[in-house]
Amino acid sequence: MANREALRELQGRLATRMQAARTEAPVRSWLAVECAGQGLLFPLHEAGEIFSVGSVLPVPHTQPWFAGVANLRGGLHAVVDLAVFLGLKRVPGDSGRDGGARLLALNPSMGVNCALLVDRLAGLRNADQLSAEPGDAPTPATHPAFAGARWRDADGRVWQEIELAALAGHEQFLGVAG
Repeated sequence: MANREALRELQGRLATRMQAARTEAPVRSWLAVECAGQGLLFPLHEAGEIFSVGSVLPVPHTQPWFAGVANLRGGLHAVVDLAVFLGLKRVPGDSGRDGGARLLALNPSMGVNCALLVDRLAGLRNADQLSAEPGDAPTPATHPAFAGARWRDADGRVWQEIELAALAGHEQFLGVAG
C-alpha cells in the first residue's frame, strides 16, 4: 500500500514538473570563448567536449585555417583554427596558442568529427546575463549563415553568437572537416 502512495506522489510531482517545463520558456545557454580577442558564444547544446590542445598533427596542402588532425578519445578529428577561419586578426604578441588555448569538439550528434581551436575559455553565459545588441539583422550579404545574434554583457563587452550546427554545414567548413 505504501508503495502505491509513493508511486502516486512521484507521478504527481512528475506531472507538475512536466507542466512547468511546457509553460516556462527554455533558458538559452552558451559556452563563451575568445578568439583573437573577440568574444564568441557557442550554444551549449551544440558544443561537445573540451580538450587541451595537445598534439595536433599538421596536414600538408590544406587551407591556412586547417590546423591539422588530433586524436581525441580515440577518434580522429579535424582541427580548425577558428580565429583564422573567421578572418580575425590576432593581437600582436598573442599567438592564440598559449596555455589557455583549447580544442572544443563539436557535439557528436552533428556527425562531424571536428574540433575548434579557440584561444581561451571564458565560462558559461545564459540569456538573463546578456542583452541583445540592437542593429540590423544579419543578412547573407553581411554575415555568414552561422553568425547568430550579437549580445552585450553587464561589463559592456559584445559577444557574437556562432551557431555550431550551421557552421558544421557551411560549404567552406565542410570542404575540410566533413
